[in-house]
Amino acid sequence: MATVKDFSVEEKLVALVTLQKIESKIDEFQILKGELPIEVSDLEDEIQGLTARQTRIEEEINGINEFINQKKESIKEAEALIKKYEKQSTNVKNSREFEAITKEIEMQQLEVKLAEKHIKDAQEEISDKILVLDKAKKTTNTKEGVLKHKKDELEKIIDTTEEEEKHFNKLAAEAREKCDPRLLLSYDRIRSNYRNGLAVVPVLRDACGGCFNAIPPQRQSEIKQRKKIIVCENCGRILIDNELNDGVEVK
Repeated sequence: MATVKDFSVEEKLVALVTLQKIESKIDEFQILKGELPIEVSDLEDEIQGLTARQTRIEEEINGINEFINQKKESIKEAEALIKKYEKQSTNVKNSREFEAITKEIEMQQLEVKLAEKHIKDAQEEISDKILVLDKAKKTTNTKEGVLKHKKDELEKIIDTTEEEEKHFNKLAAEAREKCDPRLLLSYDRIRSNYRNGLAVVPVLRDACGGCFNAIPPQRQSEIKQRKKIIVCENCGRILIDNELNDGVEVK
C-alpha cells in the first residue's frame, strides 16, 4: 500500500476526487441494473420455498396413501375374520358360543365401517392437498417464467457492461491505495449515508453540490486554497472547488 502521510492536502483531495468519480461510474452500472439483482434473488428464494412446499405436500400425500393402504388391509383382515366366524357359527354347540361369535362378527363389521370412514376422510384430504399442490405448481411455473425473463434482462446488461465494470473496479482498487487511510474511512462512512453515493462534492453556484446548502464566501475561499479538508456543515460531505473537480478526469 502506498505511503500517503507526507502528501499535501491538495494531493489527498485529488486522490479522493479520483476515487469518487471512479466509484460514481461503478454506481451507474448498479443503477442500470436497477432492482434486477434483488428481484432475481427474491424470485429464486421464493421458487425454492414453493418447491420445498410441493415436496412437503407430495410427501404428505404419500403418507396418506400409505395410511389408506393400511386401512384397506385392515378391512381385508376383518372380512376374513367375519367369514371365519360365520363358518364357525354353523358348528356352535350352545347359545353362549353363538353369542360370543356373533359379538366377534359385529366387532369386525364395526372395524370395517370405521376403516372405510378413515379411508373416505383420507381421500378427501388428498383431494384438498392435490388442489393446493396444483396451485403451488402453477404459481411456481409463473414465477419461473418471470425469473427467466428478469435473468435474461440482467444478463444482457451484464454482457454489455461487464468489461467496463471490471475496468472501473480495478481503477477503484488502485485509487483506494493512493488515499489517506483516515480520509478513506471518512469517505466510506459519508458515502454510505447517501443513496447517490456522493461523499466528495464541488461547490456549485455558491452552494454545496450535495445538499445545495449555501456556502459563505470566506468558506469558499478556504476551499479554493486547498490547505485543509473542509466539510459541508449541513450534510457532512467533503467540499472541493469546481476547478479541482473539473481537473480530475476518469477514463
